[in-house]
Amino acid sequence: MAQVVERLQPWLAALEQRPQGAPRWVQDLRDQAASRFAALGFPTVRDEEWRFTNVAPIASTEFRLAQPAPVTAADLDALPYTAAPFRITVVNGRFSAELSRLHNLPRGVRAGSLAAAFSEHSDFVGRYYGRLVDWQSRSFVALNTALAGDGAYLYIPEGAVIEQPIELLYVSAAEAGAPQMAQARALIVASERSQVRIVETYASVRGGGYFTNAVTELFAGENAVVDHYKVQQEAFDAYHVATLQVNAQRSANVSSHSFSLGGKLVRNDANAVLDGEGAEVTLNGLYLADGDRLVDNHTAIDHAKPHCPSHEIYKGILGGKARAVFNGKIIVRQDAQKTDAKQTNRALLLSDEASINTKPQLEIFADDVKCTHGAAIGQLDEDAIFYLRARGLTYFEARDLLIHAFAGEVIDRVQVEPLRQALEAELYAQLAKDLAEIDGA
Repeated sequence: MAQVVERLQPWLAALEQRPQGAPRWVQDLRDQAASRFAALGFPTVRDEEWRFTNVAPIASTEFRLAQPAPVTAADLDALPYTAAPFRITVVNGRFSAELSRLHNLPRGVRAGSLAAAFSEHSDFVGRYYGRLVDWQSRSFVALNTALAGDGAYLYIPEGAVIEQPIELLYVSAAEAGAPQMAQARALIVASERSQVRIVETYASVRGGGYFTNAVTELFAGENAVVDHYKVQQEAFDAYHVATLQVNAQRSANVSSHSFSLGGKLVRNDANAVLDGEGAEVTLNGLYLADGDRLVDNHTAIDHAKPHCPSHEIYKGILGGKARAVFNGKIIVRQDAQKTDAKQTNRALLLSDEASINTKPQLEIFADDVKCTHGAAIGQLDEDAIFYLRARGLTYFEARDLLIHAFAGEVIDRVQVEPLRQALEAELYAQLAKDLAEIDGA
């Protein structure tokens, strides 16, 4: 117990330096979240939700809050996806007006600094910020809520249809020296009958063993349509823990597609509440890992109202000694009759030492529902490889073709063409450079 307390001391000291200067309700929320984190501490492998993911490497490192760092437009031009016409850029947890693209936004759209929104739209932001996500029982969410001083804010007005995608770009610019952490935060509110496409990107321009702790709250009003993409391309020695919390109102349609392509230890929590009759949610994901990297995806879809469909496909490609975790939970409340929920999880192991722990969960309290789930883990089909080689392909060409077909079920759903092309290019690059090679050519 003494070791646990000692390990928490640097984090408790960091909490004492939490941001100041926001409206009183924000400061009160930060204070309460800091107290909750101090009481909760970090999760351990004794916690059911974390039994396969040991966060001791994060807890035992004395990260300091990242300070402002020089990042240029040329640095961002080197990132895989650069085509977003509108962009909110956050560097080391702080909004950067110089690196953002917010000119000519459609009328009524508010996009920019979350810290500024606290002051300029305090009453409105206070209806959502910290109210969708669970900071009372989730340690990393409490830590983020206590320490996040800025972030991205996006408001889409009622009836607005945004044709071009809006990117929320989080950049880590870790300097040499002490390990750094950034508390990435976003609040997205899509009002009634609005439509928007959002790309949420996490990337590094320096590398280094830093820690990104991200929380995104997404509210979709009645009949809103939100198409959301999360692209995590952190440095391969970075830590990334993220929570996405979706609330979908009556007849809203929210889709979120997660792509985990970097990081040494990655944990993604994607949670959605279907909070209005006829709401629909899609949670899809694709993750790649090699070496000794770990990717953990936990999803939870809560059917709180009747006549709500949900869809879920998660796929992983693992090489080397990489490990993955998938835990997908579907909850159907007592009054949520006529629920239709489908969940699929598949993993492709490219080496004998790669592994995945998968656990689908159904908690059904209604009787008139259709819920299905399935999980499949395996290696490449040798018969398919033989068939392709018989038609002139090399072993690695055949392998890559099969892997691309496996990943295509998720990548092909990307509706932003430049982003889809960037993801395909990254897939091929990792297959060529990072994923474990298979003997037999």
